Amino acid sequence: MARYAAGVKSSAGSTVLPLASLYAAAGSGGALREVGISNTTSTALDVKLVRLTTTGTQGAGLTEGKYNPNSPAAACTAFTTHSAGPTLGDDLGYRQTLGAAVGAAVIWTFGETGLIINAGTANGIGVIIETGAGQPCQIDLVWDE
Repeated sequence: MARYAAGVKSSAGSTVLPLASLYAAAGSGGALREVGISNTTSTALDVKLVRLTTTGTQGAGLTEGKYNPNSPAAACTAFTTHSAGPTLGDDLGYRQTLGAAVGAAVIWTFGETGLIINAGTANGIGVIIETGAGQPCQIDLVWDE
C-alpha cells in the first residue's frame, strides 16, 4: 500500500459544508489514517468527522503528496471547503473543540486499518463544523491506497 497526504488552509465551512474532504475513486478506495486540524483564529470552534455519500460541490482539488516518490499517483482526491453541501452519512464519532487560540489543534489517528473509504466517486470522509459558526482551519489528511 502507498501512503499519501494533502493539506490546506480551509475557508470557514459550516455544519453542512465540509472544511476539507477526501473522496475515493471509481475503481479504488482508500483508508484514512490521520487527520490534523488547527485553529487559525482566536475564536473557539467545534469540529467533527463524518462520512459523505454524495459529492455536493467540492472546493478546489488539493495536491496529493506521495510519502514514497516511487508510488503511483494517488487515486483518492482531497478537496478544500465545499460550496454546496454533500449528503452527510454516518457520524464517525470523532469530535473536538479547538480552543480560542491560533494553533489550538487536534490530530486524530485511526488504528490498524484506518477509516475505510469504499471505491466510488461519491464515497468520502469530511471535516465539518459540529455546531456554531465556521472559520478557517489548517487541515492535513493522510491516507493509504
